[in-house]
Amino acid sequence: MNSNNIEAEYMDIANRDAWPIIYHKIGRQCQAYPYTCIEAKKPQNKALNRYRDVNPYDHSRIVLKRCEQDYINANLVRMDRANRKYILTQGPLAFTVGHFWLMVWEQNSRAILMLNKIIEKNEIKCHWYWPHEVGAEQKFVLSDVKLNVEQISEEDCKYYITRVFRITDIESSESREVIQFHYTTWPDFGVPTSPVAFLEFLRRVRDSGALAPDVGPPIVHCSAGIGRSGTFCLVDSCLVIIEKEGLESVNVQEILLEMRKDRMGLIQTPGQLRFSYQAIIEGAKRFSPDFKEDQNNMEESIYSSVAEEEAPPPPPRAESLTRAPVRPLPAIPTSASLGNLNYTCSAESSSSDEGAPTPPARDHSPCPSQSPSPSPSPTRSHTSPASSADDEDDEPPPAPIVESCSEVVETVRRRRTRELAERVSGMKKRARHHERWTTLKRSLYTPLTITFGFILAGILIYTYVKH
Repeated sequence: MNSNNIEAEYMDIANRDAWPIIYHKIGRQCQAYPYTCIEAKKPQNKALNRYRDVNPYDHSRIVLKRCEQDYINANLVRMDRANRKYILTQGPLAFTVGHFWLMVWEQNSRAILMLNKIIEKNEIKCHWYWPHEVGAEQKFVLSDVKLNVEQISEEDCKYYITRVFRITDIESSESREVIQFHYTTWPDFGVPTSPVAFLEFLRRVRDSGALAPDVGPPIVHCSAGIGRSGTFCLVDSCLVIIEKEGLESVNVQEILLEMRKDRMGLIQTPGQLRFSYQAIIEGAKRFSPDFKEDQNNMEESIYSSVAEEEAPPPPPRAESLTRAPVRPLPAIPTSASLGNLNYTCSAESSSSDEGAPTPPARDHSPCPSQSPSPSPSPTRSHTSPASSADDEDDEPPPAPIVESCSEVVETVRRRRTRELAERVSGMKKRARHHERWTTLKRSLYTPLTITFGFILAGILIYTYVKH
């Protein structure tokens, strides 16, 4: 198969509108896999899964060593032909943040690839698992796994963000740095509009050395750790194989089937499969040593595609009737809105659980009649990078217009802050109640079993003596 054949295969599937057919064919082939998920379904581990139908296979699951529970919803995905290893995992829950960072430490990972936003479609898709600000005073103290996590730098790259963390072992004082690549414009259950920006993101990750074979596997996650995460790994592996073995060596569907032997459900929609083909075809050209493109044109194409990605994608067919958004997406919480969380042996400190978030330092809600003007504050905005980039190019609106809608902005800000506080508080309370109920059930199981046994034995003895 050469590059023309790859493109011919893509065009054939596209012309026949056969992406759902190909996608479901791959799914049927995976149903024959004999792999089990016994650990994931144990009662003590069920609460540690974000989604009940996305579980790690037993044979490839990551096993935690320095923890009472060795379970985490994560798999080591190997692609030997590409000399690649990835750890695919779900977005951490509030009470699995310590497990997540312990996995990063024990696996000697040097990068975290986060492909989702914290809040998507009015739902929290991932707990905010890193320090909210740069500096030692904002560090996370993970007492249950004996680790400290400090953020030491942050860089906004328009459609993705890079952050550098220092992880320190409390017992040995050993520390190492980990870089997080946070892709902020990839819609849930969707794909980037163009592969150009995605490929530049992949190039930046590669240039960092995070995917090199002499360091630990990168941690790749979205919300479930199978859709966007699987897309990234499939594209990267295929491009490496093309670089090593040539264009004729790649069969995208066979490589996906091979990767699904280590983690179920990689590539979550037909659209993500289609995008993978597009990115592989385009990446084979762009990653070629002979490829040259005008830098200005490349940047223009990247940012234009990023701007398109910010438009809300059509909801998936399965969700269009039941989970359509009913109000605008709330702003992502900032350090000012959530405060500094110091994790201890429990899921989170009781003081942070009970306290409602304080209002954010900046409001990111546009006035009804215009686009927001650029803020002179050096604090990075947590709104969509594409809209921020667009804002920087716009001229500031006249001052009277800003003043005329200031009350509206304040009202919207307060409402969104209140709604976010209620959702975060409710999420934390549900997590605590579930943990307490699980602990109570375990503590009552043995005495109730013994008591019931004595009662049953007494009834049987009484019945025997009476007759």
